[in-house]
Amino acid sequence: MKLVIGNKNYSSWSMRPWVALRQAAIPFEEVLLEFGDDGKPRGVERYSPARKVPALILDDGEVIWDSLAICETAAELHPEKALWPAAPAARRAARAVCAEMHSGFQALRDHLVMNIRSSHPGKGINPQSQKDIDRVVEIWRSCRARFGSAGGLLFGSFSIADAFYAPVVTRFDTYAVPLPKEAREYCEAVHRLSAVREWIEAARRETGFVAADEPYASR
Repeated sequence: MKLVIGNKNYSSWSMRPWVALRQAAIPFEEVLLEFGDDGKPRGVERYSPARKVPALILDDGEVIWDSLAICETAAELHPEKALWPAAPAARRAARAVCAEMHSGFQALRDHLVMNIRSSHPGKGINPQSQKDIDRVVEIWRSCRARFGSAGGLLFGSFSIADAFYAPVVTRFDTYAVPLPKEAREYCEAVHRLSAVREWIEAARRETGFVAADEPYASR
């Protein structure tokens, strides 16, 4: 399989399926398309009908072009990897919190844009983004309390849900978001994932500057 992604420093959508596949040790070839000054990945029309990253190209050439659909496809193709929790109630909750992240949190996206190699303490935190931050923290608290007793992640062991919230963990780092103890502990557990560490290290080595994703810096 091939996974087409954008800059690791900026692309939260790409990070989610990349972390899911890598952490589960599902083999894939990475195709990285750098963002242009307009914030769009160069050459993406060759790979994705949606003209966006990420996109997964299966061995038979079929293309899946949405981050959640890619993760669902990986879970279907590799049930032995247990990318969703086994217990029905936990699995339903995991799907719900992934879908909420997939479709919501616009203020968080707009004001705390993903930028792993930068540090902007306190930037972007306003009443709207704080509301999103509070909701994320509540999701983490609820999942950990209901389903996380077997480990440090949202549902104990690694799942697609952790891949979906990994970019948020990087945002909280970049903007030094104050967090309660439970949320900080979850962030630490996410940082211990080998796939997350690998992504972050690669992001910090990138040198490309995309003005559309740098609202708090100058070149």
